[in-house]
Amino acid sequence: MMVKDLKDKTKVDELVLTIVEKKEPREFQSKWSGSSGRVCDATGKDDNGDDVTITLWNEDIEKVETNAKVRVTNGWASSYKDKIQVSAGKYGKLEIIS
Repeated sequence: MMVKDLKDKTKVDELVLTIVEKKEPREFQSKWSGSSGRVCDATGKDDNGDDVTITLWNEDIEKVETNAKVRVTNGWASSYKDKIQVSAGKYGKLEIIS
């Protein structure tokens, strides 16, 4: 799967990205469940040079550095402020591959 294939509210079977930017993490508290944690936005580029925002949650924030190559499997894509973003989410996996 490539960035151009991503659609709002769809599953991401497998997406490989190179992280080109990582923003500062921020704290969150869920309105629905009351849970809290940390979240961070990063920008990743696929092999075609297309970029997408990738949302990093909690322990994934520390694993991912700029220029790292990551694979998201069983994740999700959604639209936020008219831009597609991806995340491993609750049931997916984010792994560093180089």
